[in-house]
Amino acid sequence: MRTHVMENPERGDVLLVVNGAPHVLRLTLGALAALEARLEAGSLIALAERFETGQIAAEELTALLAAGLAGGGSALTEADLAVAEIDGGAVAAMQAGMSLLARTFAPVGHG
Repeated sequence: MRTHVMENPERGDVLLVVNGAPHVLRLTLGALAALEARLEAGSLIALAERFETGQIAAEELTALLAAGLAGGGSALTEADLAVAEIDGGAVAAMQAGMSLLARTFAPVGHG
């Protein structure tokens, strides 16, 4: 039986369907720290600026999505994502990554 997965945009969640199963992406502080280290960004500001243009490499997108998956409680890794089928393909993956960053770094009380 498949459990129902729901995102909470106010918490920064983004939903991504990987290999037919829905997963919540969330950039917790720990996930951000791991992503910052993985991409050798130096700071959260540098990390945000790096993704701001939307011109990121597939490897960086995979790292971002894997960090979001980890923050959302998934056991999927970057290696898993490299061979996974993502509903909507690369475009959906990129949209999910950009939404994840936008929701994570949105000003408090934005709604």
